[in-house]
Amino acid sequence: MEERTIEDFEALLSSKKLSEAKNILKEMNEVDMADFIQKLPEEKLIQAFRLLPKSIATDVFVNMDEDVQMRLITSLTNNEATSIIEDMFTDDAADLFEEMPAVMVSKLLSGVSKETRTQINRLLKYPDNSAGSLMAMEYIHLKKGLTIKESIERIRKQKDDFVSYDSCFVTDNERKLLGYVTVKDLLINDPNTLIDNIMNECEHSVNTLADQEEVAAIFKDYDYSTLPVVDMEDRLVGIITIDDIVDIMEEETTEDIEKMAAITPSDKTYMKTGVFETWKKRIPWLLLLMISATFTGQIITHFESALSTYVILTAFIPMLMDSGGNAGSQASVSVIRSLSLDEIEYKDTFKVLWKEFRVAILCGITLALANFAKLMLVDNVSITIALVVCLTLIVTILIAKLIGSFLPILANKLGFDPAVMASPFITTLVDATSLIIYFRFATILLGI
Repeated sequence: MEERTIEDFEALLSSKKLSEAKNILKEMNEVDMADFIQKLPEEKLIQAFRLLPKSIATDVFVNMDEDVQMRLITSLTNNEATSIIEDMFTDDAADLFEEMPAVMVSKLLSGVSKETRTQINRLLKYPDNSAGSLMAMEYIHLKKGLTIKESIERIRKQKDDFVSYDSCFVTDNERKLLGYVTVKDLLINDPNTLIDNIMNECEHSVNTLADQEEVAAIFKDYDYSTLPVVDMEDRLVGIITIDDIVDIMEEETTEDIEKMAAITPSDKTYMKTGVFETWKKRIPWLLLLMISATFTGQIITHFESALSTYVILTAFIPMLMDSGGNAGSQASVSVIRSLSLDEIEYKDTFKVLWKEFRVAILCGITLALANFAKLMLVDNVSITIALVVCLTLIVTILIAKLIGSFLPILANKLGFDPAVMASPFITTLVDATSLIIYFRFATILLGI
């Protein structure tokens, strides 16, 4: 149904039936309009966008994908592009400009007002993924000493200039953050009351250089909808809203998943990443893991004489390596998740290792008993061979879980992303370890 509607819309544009095309758009909200328009072919995209009323054009533009925004803004006239940029909140405009070539940024900024240009340039100077790069500069700012009546009048005069109305931040004459009042505070108290007497203390604020993960953690822990951003001298310079944090959480989760799968993170969606670009992001890790896996081959070669004497030992190598790798991955994923949620720290290392040790013993013994029954009843191997395999399994699970839980904590302590120490890296390390253990047990119990 949706594809047919798009085709019908294209047909209306082609036949110049613009009023009918507008009627189709009128039935949608801004988010649905953005999703609908950006599915149009390139030649129809601009034509459809120009049908939008000026009052909602910017809202529709902001809800489009970044690559569509880029194509659209560079195809519009200077006046049209300037109008959209002036109407955007500064954080959204800064995000757009970050992806643009410098020449295009200079061209577009030259057409906007001096105030807008100054605000956008200020945001662009902050490090990527910092609170300063995320914040919006359109917030309700009230000075101490104002009455509620005066505060409401000030808000009314600039009613279209704020990104959020949840909290009105109060500062002193030097713009240092003192506290905040809510809209409810302004409505239920006497109009002549000073806002100084009803304002709440800001329990949390973030510096412009704070990392976005730190900001996201504060939003999550305290259920904020807005958070003030201050400079080095505690002066209020902007706010961050929950809609930006939802995007950050999605980005961080995606990045962790990609790192845990040994893929270099990308800021593009899967379908919009080209084959060559996907290859570049995957091949470095695959090469590294392939080279590291050669150690496994060297271990097998070293014990070639043992394998030639007891060929049956070869049959159980994949099971032992897979079991160890899976056990290590389970531990690492659990620890990485806890680290990202600030549930554990480096000081908790012993507690984590002690817990994983006990879990590993239980898992190892359970797997060994099940495997022992299979070896004796199905594979019909000697009890000595069964003991070699099962003892190896217990020790491998134990070492795998200890490695899988310790390496992410160590990486985090050293300032590396713990997600890098996830499944592929740990699996390769555990594979080599499990083989050494396997052949040592074989040497001791089988006398080879």
